[in-house]
Amino acid sequence: MVPAQPLVHAAVFALAVLQALASDTFTAAVYEHAVILPRATHKMVSPDDALALMNRNMDILEGAIKEAARQGARIIVTPEDGIYGWLFTREAIYPYLEDIPDPEVNWIPCTDPTRFAPAPVQERLSCMARNNSIYVVANIGDKKSCNSSDPSCPSDGRYQYNTNVVFDSEGKLVARYHKYNLFRKETQFDYPKEPEAVTFETPFGKFGIFTCFDILFREPAVVLVSELQVDTVLFPTAWMNVLPFLTAVEFHSAWAMGMGVNLLSANTHNTSTSMTGSGLFTPHGPAAYYYNSETEDGRLLVAELSAQPRLSPTYPAAVNWSLYATSIENFPGQNDTFLGAVRQDIFTFGELKQEDGNYTVCQKDLCCHLTYQMSNKSKDEVYVLGAFDGLHGSVIKYHWQICTLLKCRSTDLSTCGQPVETAQTKFDMFSLSGTFGTNYVFPEVLYSGVQLAPGEFEVVPDGRLESKHSTSKPLLTATLFGRRYEKDLPHPLK
Repeated sequence: MVPAQPLVHAAVFALAVLQALASDTFTAAVYEHAVILPRATHKMVSPDDALALMNRNMDILEGAIKEAARQGARIIVTPEDGIYGWLFTREAIYPYLEDIPDPEVNWIPCTDPTRFAPAPVQERLSCMARNNSIYVVANIGDKKSCNSSDPSCPSDGRYQYNTNVVFDSEGKLVARYHKYNLFRKETQFDYPKEPEAVTFETPFGKFGIFTCFDILFREPAVVLVSELQVDTVLFPTAWMNVLPFLTAVEFHSAWAMGMGVNLLSANTHNTSTSMTGSGLFTPHGPAAYYYNSETEDGRLLVAELSAQPRLSPTYPAAVNWSLYATSIENFPGQNDTFLGAVRQDIFTFGELKQEDGNYTVCQKDLCCHLTYQMSNKSKDEVYVLGAFDGLHGSVIKYHWQICTLLKCRSTDLSTCGQPVETAQTKFDMFSLSGTFGTNYVFPEVLYSGVQLAPGEFEVVPDGRLESKHSTSKPLLTATLFGRRYEKDLPHPLK
């Protein structure tokens, strides 16, 4: 047995080495992958056929990993479902799954592939990381046997998990994360029994990891950032864009700003399912991003990021998201409102009938206030101020508070809230605020053509989202997207 004291000294020494090697910045990469999909079938294919498809996708990912490493990236994130695709039945996905051990086993699959059950996908990913001296983040499927002694064991005798893995630059498995918030169509996977908060340390910062739909919930997303204080979140996703608030690049950029961390978001690319939009997002906005709904091209993005953004002298100040709006005594325009739907959510809207002014709409506990001035309003366009305060979702229900300035699809007010990608009207200025019951608020500004507006707006510490100057492009939406986690309905397992 090794005495405890030397272990303490060894741990202190290892931490000192990490700190000594730490740098202020690091280069990171994400790859948006146009996934090669299996043939549509509800039947189980052979393990050889499953591996053949996965190797075709990994051939492409390996090329992106090599190029990212050539450009100096220390870590690369690849998408959710990026190795085998999606829309499987529970039975049909089984040949694509591997048993992924706990990283505590200290395993390098590339150099010791036979230590556990056959794991050719993990072996190849490990070798990609090792051969290119880069951390590799990938999304694969984990299988775990169970039996009748476990009352939750599925009838087929196994758990199946949507899983992220991380291999370090030596090819060692350093992180494994099981997705906790499954989207409604992920019936091929099981919920893990408890939410996981997965972090790991590197010489270039502290990292956390979760998957796609997880970003909208307190567990694990808020826990990683607010409680475990990670610097950067790794985010494989298969995100179907939903205007006006949940297009990948707008929400993921807003989330990074609202939470004050780096977010490395790698999306799958499939225009028929509206999947596109990846980026390297920071507390100040996007360092690089990609959105392409026209062609089937993948894209590698590489950027330099702050390793510890909270220590930066330019780190954004804390925001009281309700301070300004609750100080306003007279709210003009509250009586001139109408109801409209954004998908299934019923918003309270007020039309901006003048080219400038102050306006407010309220719903339940939320009042949204807007000061604005349009510079070249098109007679064919209508803008509204909207408020929503309530539950959203189907299988998992969660509470939103949203204040939004948005362009309607047409001059017909019944189209307000429907998806629209282009606009002609610019704004000389806008200032949006709300009486939020949460400090988890994410600021979004989206221009015509689904383009972000980096550097063109700011969040004031009293909770106002303001344009710094006139908008350089026509405006689609300016939104404050709030989450009241404490009002969410229980997770399906609770």
